[in-house]
Amino acid sequence: MKKIYILSFVLSFTLGFAQTNLKKADALFRDYSYLDASKAYEEILQNIKNPSAQTIKNAADSYYFISDARNALKWYRKLYEVQGNNLTDIYYLRYIQTMKAVMDYDEADKITKEYLNKKGDKNEINRYVAQKAQMDSLAKAKSLYTIKNLDINTSKSDFGAAFFQDKIVFASARDTTKFSEKLYSWNNQPFLSLYVAERNPADGSLFNETIFLPNVMTKYHEATASFDASGKTIYYSTNIVKKNKLVIDQDKVNNFQIIKGAVVDNKLDNPQKVFFDSDDYSVGHPSLSDDGQYLFFASDMPGGYGETDLYYVKIANDGTMSSPVNLGPKINTIGNEVFPFYRNGVLYFSSDGHYGWGDLDVYESNFLADGTFTTPKNLGAPINSNKDDFAFIIDKADSYGYVSSNRAEGKGDDDIYSFTKGKPVCNQNISGAAFDRKTKLPLTDVSIMAYNSYSEILGETKTNYDGKYAIVVPCGKVVKMIAAKPNYSSDEKTVETTMENEGEIKDVNFELSNYDDLVVKKKGVEKVDVNPIYFDYDKFDITPLAIEELTKVVFIMKKFPNIRIKIESHTDSRGKDAYNLKLSDNRAKSTRDYIVSQDIDPSRIESAIGYGESRIINKCKNGVKCTEAEHLVNRRSDFIIIQK
Repeated sequence: MKKIYILSFVLSFTLGFAQTNLKKADALFRDYSYLDASKAYEEILQNIKNPSAQTIKNAADSYYFISDARNALKWYRKLYEVQGNNLTDIYYLRYIQTMKAVMDYDEADKITKEYLNKKGDKNEINRYVAQKAQMDSLAKAKSLYTIKNLDINTSKSDFGAAFFQDKIVFASARDTTKFSEKLYSWNNQPFLSLYVAERNPADGSLFNETIFLPNVMTKYHEATASFDASGKTIYYSTNIVKKNKLVIDQDKVNNFQIIKGAVVDNKLDNPQKVFFDSDDYSVGHPSLSDDGQYLFFASDMPGGYGETDLYYVKIANDGTMSSPVNLGPKINTIGNEVFPFYRNGVLYFSSDGHYGWGDLDVYESNFLADGTFTTPKNLGAPINSNKDDFAFIIDKADSYGYVSSNRAEGKGDDDIYSFTKGKPVCNQNISGAAFDRKTKLPLTDVSIMAYNSYSEILGETKTNYDGKYAIVVPCGKVVKMIAAKPNYSSDEKTVETTMENEGEIKDVNFELSNYDDLVVKKKGVEKVDVNPIYFDYDKFDITPLAIEELTKVVFIMKKFPNIRIKIESHTDSRGKDAYNLKLSDNRAKSTRDYIVSQDIDPSRIESAIGYGESRIINKCKNGVKCTEAEHLVNRRSDFIIIQK
């Protein structure tokens, strides 16, 4: 597929080589006859002990440009052994891509990190980390896509489907034209032509293919078409030809151009170049937005970020086009960004410069109102593979489309695959931390559970060493979050998620109390740690000060639902013994009633008994003169834990 995505056509002459020497191999390489060059280099390198770095590069590139990753990797690895860290950016990229193409992903990651460390670009490192994390996540998730190879594919190259009314237009090297005797020396296949086929909406299959716009099909390449919403205007890629002859430069390179025209009765009417076509560089892979206001395309024009970059022009109502705008370093890399497709505010494109599964992968990026793009996301398998995956298109309803690939299970060089896309599962992240209520320090290993309205579990996780957590839950739900840890109180929050897919609700934090911080232990008896419960003199009504302390009792009983207590209430020695006994009993039962009123099950309070002045804990018995403070010590209520 690399024959067309680099956006240039080469004119070359086949050389015979019975006993190939290095000069003949180099000549084949310079003439872009990569298939023959790869054979030539393979033959001569068996007899050269110390080949030059340039010869090794040429051998590797010959295989690379005919998509023979296994043999390309052999020579790129040899080049790496010779040059090490002196490899240029583009050869690091090709070395890494060929490793991925044969699924040596661990080694590819190792060399990628080495390259990024050598380069020292923090933005590149951050992009690698983010894209690798996204790919790892994709690998674990169920794909929304189901793909199928089409019967319409041949043993030659078939790719680049485009929506045209209710039909599909695509490019193919199938040998059905009068130019069958002319082969493209790069890969010894016929040149590409545009075909139109009917589409079966039931299964996405294509049939009844015929030459599209036969009045303009040349003996060279025509490919990658795009149409306006009506199907009456076409943009497509073709070789630069003047007076039926290729326009070539001193390197025998013929660049590609974009032609715009009207489609009238399956004929091209009023064809014209776009103003940014140039004999000095290529433009191609046009993609017109649904509203006709943007034309995206690929180009190797000067000033880009890599080998081939993506650009757009704005189109006014009268057809006037703005100057081309490079999509910037968030989209473009040192490699190839090609085959843009714009639909519903999303730009889809293929790249071998982002960190994907190998060779070209398909990515998506949202086009923002300010003209910038979000970080590209890999579409994952089965859309992407370890080979070239490109020319992705999808319908307006986001439910079906087509993608091209030269993956191993195909029928030919490049094949067209149909796909269906399921509705995405909308999820959000809830994140936060758990802390010790008393010390305010983070708590590790706290279990975080998320439940729906039916008490069905939606997810669970634990806090890390920083006390932090993140949990994935569905969109549009009322989620009950519970944090729990042994010997700690639980904490609960209710969170309502929105419909923003992959959105995050932050700072949902929890405070947990250590059981030992809520109780006092004396002589083997555990009591709820409260200050004295104050009552007005000679009364048993619950006062605001009493409520403040009883709240602690309610708290521990709610946070530790297995706790059972008994209440013991006491008075000082002043007053008659019988009266004090009755007063304390009323106070005990009054505190019990308050606790029960706070939604505590009465069965969790075994008893509420007043003991009057029978259990004085200091010297202040009947007849002993004491201060008010000394009497206060005896006027107490105890909440004794009998079960936990």
